[in-house]
Amino acid sequence: MLKKDLIELCLLHLLSQGDQYGYEILSRLHEAFPDTQESAVYALLRKLCKDGYSENYQGRQSEGPPRKYYRLTPSGDQKRQCLLEEWRSMREAITALGIE
Repeated sequence: MLKKDLIELCLLHLLSQGDQYGYEILSRLHEAFPDTQESAVYALLRKLCKDGYSENYQGRQSEGPPRKYYRLTPSGDQKRQCLLEEWRSMREAITALGIE
């Protein structure tokens, strides 16, 4: 599992907690992965939509421009579960090698 896969898992996990707008997702992701490029995160969000794992919609207008919100689809939740299982297997294998 590469960093891109981990970030995809994190994005799907964040969306599983409820609809969120792009900058909110980016801010939360930067807490865990501060070196992640903003453009890479938005590219992954677009890919998740294209692949049917998430959907986006325009939220109510705030003081600034309208926000694009993202939500998890049922297939996105299945993908999240698959990636989570991969992560758990990899973590167990690494732990079995004595790497912590």
